[in-house]
Amino acid sequence: MTYNDTFIRACKKLETDRVPVWYMRQAGRYDPDYRKIKEKYSLLEICRQPELAAEVTLMPVRKLGVDAAILYSDIMNPVASLGVDFDIVKNVGPVIENPLRCEADIDRLKPIDVEGDLGHILETISILDKELDVPLITFAGAPFTIASYLIEGRPSKSYHRTKELMYSQPRVWEKLMDKLGDMVITYLRAHVRSGGKAFQLFDSWVGSLAPRDFEQYVLPTISRIFSELSDLDVPKIYFPGVSSGELLPGLKSLRADVIGLDWRVSLSEGRRRTGGGFAVQGNLDPYLLTAPMEVLKQRAKDIIDEGIQEPGFIFNLGHGLFPEASLDTLRELTEYVHEYSEQVLKAASSEQSRS
Repeated sequence: MTYNDTFIRACKKLETDRVPVWYMRQAGRYDPDYRKIKEKYSLLEICRQPELAAEVTLMPVRKLGVDAAILYSDIMNPVASLGVDFDIVKNVGPVIENPLRCEADIDRLKPIDVEGDLGHILETISILDKELDVPLITFAGAPFTIASYLIEGRPSKSYHRTKELMYSQPRVWEKLMDKLGDMVITYLRAHVRSGGKAFQLFDSWVGSLAPRDFEQYVLPTISRIFSELSDLDVPKIYFPGVSSGELLPGLKSLRADVIGLDWRVSLSEGRRRTGGGFAVQGNLDPYLLTAPMEVLKQRAKDIIDEGIQEPGFIFNLGHGLFPEASLDTLRELTEYVHEYSEQVLKAASSEQSRS
């Protein structure tokens, strides 16, 4: 079995013979076979069965030909170990039985016990480490995004309770950020120990904050997470979610390898705002997958042409796949990214060798 390390090389800003590609939420409801599994099992039930979770993780690698797998899991899984009861409700998302509303609620959160409470996730990673011929990306939800669910009790558009706690009780907020930061560090370290080859920190909703608030209330914990995990010899990705372009200048000193960008900021502008020290990942608008193929390929071409201007580019979406996406479209897009980028990079290499 030949191991495909193109994704790892791109994360490290090394030369590659083509642009690597993977998709956020690439194991999901766009796949008819996955939908059949979901008729029988809930997301959390799949996660608790390592062999099944590994199979679901492998499906898009086999069907789409992507250059990395991402663990089938959910960002809420580790909070169960803190003593938080939640469910993933269809067409709603995470719903918390008893939202955190005061300091006493936060004081009751336990330290995470990954091996004791989440051994099924580590077993899934170990299975995949043996099965895959591409790197396995594991992930965690970032503290602000997790906090927004814990405080609001369910997905929110305004995050008004979250911001109320942040602004009115900064000491209590800091205590919550510290506990969630510790959770993420312990969780991701266990992932790498079990065979994870890269990790991504998803901060899906942090774009709801003003840059000043992000830098004051959230960035110190994000920086601590990446600093404390800097000894791990795997690529580290921070994805600050959608509408986060104004936050990018605050990331310049982050000890990450890759910054994920949404479609509202161009790759070149994202590189400029973050200081040019990171590989970049992104940033096709997911809903372009509903466009005619010639439109989709033209937009992908534009992104590739911009991405390869500097070393370190991974093709991805600017957010996760949605259920209405087509498996055939994704397969054709993946092939196009590989074929077009290989052709362009080969031509550029020949030009350099001639000169």
